[in-house]
Amino acid sequence: MTSTDKSEPSAADPEIDEQATDDDRHLQIAVTAALDRKAEELIVLDLAKVSDFTERFLICHGANERQVEAVADAVIGKLRDEGKRPLHVEGRAKNRWVLIDYGGDMVVHVFLDELRQFYALERLWSDAPDITSRFVE
Repeated sequence: MTSTDKSEPSAADPEIDEQATDDDRHLQIAVTAALDRKAEELIVLDLAKVSDFTERFLICHGANERQVEAVADAVIGKLRDEGKRPLHVEGRAKNRWVLIDYGGDMVVHVFLDELRQFYALERLWSDAPDITSRFVE
């Protein structure tokens, strides 16, 4: 590839930096929406170097099915307000584990506490850095 070939963007490419900013902004909106609905033990994992299907996981839980539904609805609603729609949502019928797939950007997991403990995604993806502090004060 020559220096004039634009088929592969460089890290200094403003479009790449802008996209990263949009992804961070969308993730921040999701984090804020979840916390506004009292999501518990929220964490954000950076899967960029350990996964090829998404960049980040947002994982949290609610105390009961109603709270799980409220957290999931808040995340979906606030991101929809920003023009961001999920590719797929699973688990809305029972609200025990709602998975909200935003494609390569992020996947949001809203669990009931006992299901979160059982599936232990944090342990399964333990090689992914925890970047929660970038999004939660």
